[in-house]
Amino acid sequence: MERTVFALLAAVLTAAPAFADQALAQKKNCLACHAVDKKVVGPAYKDVAKKYAGQDVTTKLTTKVMKGGSGVWGAIPMPANPQVNQAEAETLVKWVLSQK
Repeated sequence: MERTVFALLAAVLTAAPAFADQALAQKKNCLACHAVDKKVVGPAYKDVAKKYAGQDVTTKLTTKVMKGGSGVWGAIPMPANPQVNQAEAETLVKWVLSQK
């Protein structure tokens, strides 16, 4: 019984940030152009995670979320997102990079 309680607690604690970060992505309009598992206007988050797997790109991608960028995923540029602050952008990037 005790193991079951600990397992359930661990599952809740590890799943909660994923839902919270997806909610943040929705709130900050990231999901207007991206989806977790399919290309929309921008790449799928799973594709981003795969492309950058094993690389230390959190700072680079955090800046890109805030200031925009172009050329990495095709001709359509990613616009700057002025409603995302540094901490939020870093949280979003870490969540995106955790997608499998």
